[in-house]
Amino acid sequence: MTGPHDARPAPLQLAGPWGGTGWVSDLDGPVHWVDYGGPAAGDAPHGLPVVLVHGLGGSHLNWVGLAPALSEQHHVYAVDQAGFGLTPGTARTASVQANARLVARFVKEVVGGPVVLVGNSMGGMVSLLLTAAHPELVAGLVLVDPSVPVPRQRPDLAVSATFLVYATPFLGERYLALAGRRTTDRQRVQAVVDLCFADPSRADPDVVDAGVALVAHRRGVPGQEAAFLGAARSLMRVLANPRRYHSLMGGIDRPVLLVHGELDRLVSVAAARAVASRHPGWESHYLAGVGHTPQLEAPDQVLAALRPWLAAHHLAPRASSTPSP
Repeated sequence: MTGPHDARPAPLQLAGPWGGTGWVSDLDGPVHWVDYGGPAAGDAPHGLPVVLVHGLGGSHLNWVGLAPALSEQHHVYAVDQAGFGLTPGTARTASVQANARLVARFVKEVVGGPVVLVGNSMGGMVSLLLTAAHPELVAGLVLVDPSVPVPRQRPDLAVSATFLVYATPFLGERYLALAGRRTTDRQRVQAVVDLCFADPSRADPDVVDAGVALVAHRRGVPGQEAAFLGAARSLMRVLANPRRYHSLMGGIDRPVLLVHGELDRLVSVAAARAVASRHPGWESHYLAGVGHTPQLEAPDQVLAALRPWLAAHHLAPRASSTPSP
């Protein structure tokens, strides 16, 4: 059985309960992506395709809270970057630069572009790199708690210590290996929820269960720790040169929406506000009481910011006005 664009069905259909169908395409290696569909072919009007790009350690499951609603007006895709989800990778192919190239190829060869890119955390950085390199593929850019330079301030000590470990050769590898042996699949997923949600009780139990199933599957995938560390270290190298990164952001001439949780422990809201102040043309929304993954913790609030922005920039149909009596 082959699917769209000569894709084959994915080995796991974890997004099925949310209306997504998983496929694997050969883009110089297997790449997993989820198709949420969109408005029926004869329906009009409908918006540009939307491609959802997850963050470090994430997967297509990061978007199940948002994708079904977006598919009412857009054809929606969620892609697993190299080294994450159901897409294999190596330290080299999982770098943010390599994944920007991978997502660009996905947009060109699978979706057909141009698209609205929506990136969370590291996926925001990947989306920025892609947009700067291939503006013809991107009609609009949505950054959800993106990885951006952090201003001078008191850091979250636990988060800073963890990323220092990731950055250290041998120590990072040892740390991940020990963590993998000493924690259950559910404990690993819950630790991510505790870190990324301001209020972990908001996590959807069905999404947590799907995440546990994905972690269990990935235990049999060789090289996943190396891919994770390759991505994390490449991300930190970009952040270590803020002048160059700011210059790249300043050269983007597409509409940009920034949505950021005010209680994000990984990328502080101060960092988001500092970036927004440099780019007054961007539209910015800050979500009170929300952490690093608003699309999972508070999807309705993200949609409330996203939908009018899409319509205002002609990326989605405007709501029809009610005739006067």
